[in-house]
Amino acid sequence: MGATSSKLAKALLSEYQELTFLTKQEILLAHKIFSELQGRENGPYSSRVSMEKILTLPELKSNPFQKRLCHVFSTSDMKDGSLSFEDFLDLLSAFSDSATLEIKAHYAFRIFDFDDDGTLDARDLEKLVNCLTGETDDTRLTAEEMRQLISNILEESDIDKDGTVNLSEFQHVISRSPDFVSSFKIVL
Repeated sequence: MGATSSKLAKALLSEYQELTFLTKQEILLAHKIFSELQGRENGPYSSRVSMEKILTLPELKSNPFQKRLCHVFSTSDMKDGSLSFEDFLDLLSAFSDSATLEIKAHYAFRIFDFDDDGTLDARDLEKLVNCLTGETDDTRLTAEEMRQLISNILEESDIDKDGTVNLSEFQHVISRSPDFVSSFKIVL
């Protein structure tokens, strides 16, 4: 561990610990993985890793929202889904066991908001369902099944009856789902 911790300054490690829900050991492991993705042992902290490389991580390979995760957490001006080390820590922190329900719900909402307009409308919900069920002919819902499912979701979630689900409504629904917190995580 001594060799690994020397790659990340103690002051920086402490700062990351204060700003995330991650432990010292989790941050050091994240740094090691991120450095390996960069393709060099001790790259500069400002370097970015492409979305393609991030998506090679086993923890993300089978996640149906893998590209959305990168886009939501990326601070790249290029909007290419690449992640800096701090972006990578934010992603891991938001989906750690220690993250609060509020944080998990906030990021889940952003991931499910495919058009980034601040609401989940019928198009977002259809994309969400397709991500979860798969988009093959064997798994895809019929148009009528999709319409009925979206109608049911909106009936249950759209408190103000405006035809969309906003963050507050989403958080309300999530608060009634005890399994959400335990199932919405990424562990390295």
